Amino acid sequence: MSDNHHKVIIIGSGPAGLTAALYTARANLSPIIFEGMQPGGQLTITTEVENFPGFENGIQGPELMDVMRKQVTRFGAKSFFKEITEVDFSQRPFIVKSNDEVYTADSVIISTGASAKLLGIESEKKFMGYGVSACATCDGFFFRNQKVLIVGGGDTAFEEANYLTRFASEVTMIHRREGFRASKIMIERAEKNLKIKFATNSVIKEIIGTEEDGRKLVTGAILENTKDGSTKEIQADGIFMAIGHQPNTKLFKGQLNMDETGYLIVKPGTTHTNIEGVFAAGDVQDKTYRQAITAAGTGCMAALDSQRWLEEQGIE
Repeated sequence: MSDNHHKVIIIGSGPAGLTAALYTARANLSPIIFEGMQPGGQLTITTEVENFPGFENGIQGPELMDVMRKQVTRFGAKSFFKEITEVDFSQRPFIVKSNDEVYTADSVIISTGASAKLLGIESEKKFMGYGVSACATCDGFFFRNQKVLIVGGGDTAFEEANYLTRFASEVTMIHRREGFRASKIMIERAEKNLKIKFATNSVIKEIIGTEEDGRKLVTGAILENTKDGSTKEIQADGIFMAIGHQPNTKLFKGQLNMDETGYLIVKPGTTHTNIEGVFAAGDVQDKTYRQAITAAGTGCMAALDSQRWLEEQGIE
């Protein structure tokens, strides 16, 4: 085999990929990790992480990923800040390409994650992690007794709105249409919640905030009426995007089984995909929980599944 052949290749980092690397490295499988366009995953755009076990006083998202990366390299895993551009799972060993560079692998763990759908405005990028969030269960705690906005009209948006009322003093749901896509029971539950208000036929045109001495702070948003184009300013301490997630799976279309949204399908209770020797961990196959700790858990599962599968093939 060439120098570019490996027993385990991990595509994508974040808690899932790095945990998979930790377990496979400690099993002497010498994994390599391709971290891609966003090394460390979504946590690299998260400021304070308080719900990852083991950090009593919380930890910054990028710092957590750096700690995990150092831990896995200590056991011999190698991390490359390269993007995988093509894969071929139709033959053994599997072929993985990064532009013109060709690698082969006995097994592959996919942990490319999912990306939150965002508004795509510049001010959203500016305040992401500083009052703008795409995860209510991750960041809702920071907005105790504050006013927040949530963008979306589906079940996820309504679930997160109800969740945010545990902390926020007021939650305003922003939706571009008059009606909602959410189920009737979710809408009725929100309508009965005195903390939830609605701004329909509205979109966020701009996010307003301050920036002093490097400290950014959201203070509100400018809403545009989708019917008459009029605008108004609304005060808010936080803004949550709940317009869906898109799994990063384009690379695997036509080779791995996916659901209608693009999430990789794994065999129940495992991380096995439809191709033997290819495993999926983290948000790329999880559209329910989407938490750092659950991603790490499935990363561990993928590593153990991979290790056992390799042993069955006589590869140790």
